Parts: sequence; C-alpha cells; structure tokens
Amino acid sequence: MTRAPKPQATSARKTSAPSAPTELKISLLARESGVPVATIKHYAREGLVSPARTGRNIAYYAPSAVERVRRIKELQRTRFLPLKVIKSLLDGDAPPGSLTSVEASITKAVDLPGEARTREELLLAGVHAEDLDWLIGAGALRPRPSARGDVFGHDDLELLRTLAAGRRAGLAPEMLPLEIVGAYVEALRNLVTVELTMFREGVLPRAEGDVTKLAIAATELSEKLVVLLRRKLIVPTLRKLAKEAAEARGAHKPPRPKRPVRAALTPNHKSRK
Repeated sequence: MTRAPKPQATSARKTSAPSAPTELKISLLARESGVPVATIKHYAREGLVSPARTGRNIAYYAPSAVERVRRIKELQRTRFLPLKVIKSLLDGDAPPGSLTSVEASITKAVDLPGEARTREELLLAGVHAEDLDWLIGAGALRPRPSARGDVFGHDDLELLRTLAAGRRAGLAPEMLPLEIVGAYVEALRNLVTVELTMFREGVLPRAEGDVTKLAIAATELSEKLVVLLRRKLIVPTLRKLAKEAAEARGAHKPPRPKRPVRAALTPNHKSRK
C-alpha cells in the first residue's frame, strides 16, 4: 500500500506583497522632484497640485505629484507658459483648437526665451521702484512668479532698456514722461482686441489641421504689420497734425480791424483849386 505523498511544508516566511507607495510631505516632494518648496507652495495656491490629505496642518501628497511637479516646471522652463495654461494642458481641459490651446500657442510665440532678472536685481541696477511699480500697474511689464520672487523676462528687460536708452539720448522725463507708455498700452490693447477677435471669428471656425501653427503664424504676421504700417503712417500723420495745428492757430487769431472806407468824392466835395 503506497503512502500518499506528504504535503510540502510551507515556508514560515511569507512573501510580502509590495508595499503601496507612501504619501510625501512637501519637503520630500521637493527633494524628489527637484523643485523648491516655495515653488511647490505657489503651484498649490494656483491649484496646479493638491495634497492627497492633510493632518495637523501638514499636507501629504500622492507619489504621482512628483512627476506632475516636474512637468509643470519643465513647461515653465522650456515653453514659458502661464500657470493657468499649464493647468489646462495637464488636466486635459484644452482640446485642440480651443481658445485655451490657442492661448498656449500664442504665449509660446510671444514669450521669447532668454535672460531674466528679479525685482531686486533691477533695483540694484538702478531702476527706480516707483517706475517699476507704475509700469507693472499699467500693464507694460508682466513679471512671472518664481522661487526667487517676481522675475522679469526678455521683453520686460528690453522695454526697460529702451526707456533707459531714450533717457541717455537726451529725452528727459519732461520731454517723454513715463505716462506715454500707458498711452501706448491702451492704444495697442485696442489693436490686439481687434486682432484676436478676427482670429477667433475668422480663423478658428475655418481652421483645418494644426491650429497651433496658425496661431503662431498669425502672431508673427501681426507684429510685422504693426511695424510696417507704423512706418508708413508716421509721416502722413505728422503732416496732418501740423495742418490741424496751423488751422487751429488761424481759428484763434483775433479778427483784423477793418480799415475805414473813404467816402467817394462827389462834385461838391472836389477840392477847390
């Protein structure tokens, strides 16, 4: 009679299932993603990252937040996109051809990469704080938040250099006050409104294929048209202003006194010889 084989003894050590990734405190999230804590807090305030849970005033983030934070920083660094556009792109809220995706394309076209300076660096370079604040308030400068504080990019720095070059050339504040920049902003805002309205109503409904390519092409075309048409219009406009000024001076001149009319000589008034 054969014996039934003995069941094999199970090992006392059980194979442990892989442990689920643990949640991360913000300090660990910063270390794993390579992004400073201050920047991550700014992302959180803007709604780009959210903690998985909070406890005792401590935020705990899911492990997936590491890749998301890296992606946000990469889009800022390489494409110079605003955070609200990055959020729409990452959350899938911007289908191709939508205004949000067009905004991302136009932002990519106009935000040129290059050097950047913080507010403190500009103040140390001689920019007056009140001038900086006035230009920001007028919409002429558009600083971007970063871990170092507000950062001014390529176009902001070029605008400041242009104003400084005018001062060095002899255009004193009395000749060219800073407020003229505000007048430029208002005039160009009206022009940009016309451009974007035409793009939204004329291009988007008829676009086929890559809307991003069309948005970049339209932006570059608009910039060239502005420069060329301004060059064409400046002399005729100068002549028109000079003519209007001359006519205004003539309208305000006091009337010339009339010369008394001499009565016609009649035979009775003829001088006697």
